[in-house]
Amino acid sequence: MTAISLRLPDDIEANLKAEAQLEGKTQSEIARQAITEYLARREKERFMAKMIAAGRALAADPQAWAESHEIAEDLADEGLDAIIAAERAAGIDPDEKWWK
Repeated sequence: MTAISLRLPDDIEANLKAEAQLEGKTQSEIARQAITEYLARREKERFMAKMIAAGRALAADPQAWAESHEIAEDLADEGLDAIIAAERAAGIDPDEKWWK
């Protein structure tokens, strides 16, 4: 595990120390958890921003808009479970993250 050095204002350090005592954890554990949660939140925010941009681009393209409606109708007609089963039968893992 890598060690880092971090400068904190006195009030934040006091809050960190108090929280660690309340939780029965070390300050490092609290800091690791906070950093992990922050990084996960930022990754989700960036992903959502990309999804919003893609949605806006889709909405601005009439051909893509029509195709997306066709796909939505197919989804409604077939059902998500049937589509997932068809993907699995074709060797596609529906749980694989395709957006990375």
